[in-house]
Amino acid sequence: MNRKIISLVVFISLFCLTSFVLAQVEIPNPLGEGTDFPTLLTNIATGVGTLIGYIGVIMIIVAGILYLTSAGSPERIGTAKKALVYAVIGIVIGIAANAIVEVIKNVLGVGT
Repeated sequence: MNRKIISLVVFISLFCLTSFVLAQVEIPNPLGEGTDFPTLLTNIATGVGTLIGYIGVIMIIVAGILYLTSAGSPERIGTAKKALVYAVIGIVIGIAANAIVEVIKNVLGVGT
């Protein structure tokens, strides 16, 4: 019981100190240069596309490891092939993320 009370007091005191720490943090403008919604969509698409590309490369490596450790098992080779196909599809979508957003902006007529 005593340990719970001490933990609660420590937690509350640390929680109260966060206002001093957060007061010194300056949050940058997420839009970058622009201040409009299409610019925000483009920035988000760029970030998400980059992240998907990185994850796709990691998944290609994982698929290679799965293939190498399959020991001739047809089921495990099939799993490795599926992982490779999905990783390549993910990389293509990641590369096309900006193009997809631009097409949507042109269709809606909100792009510059």
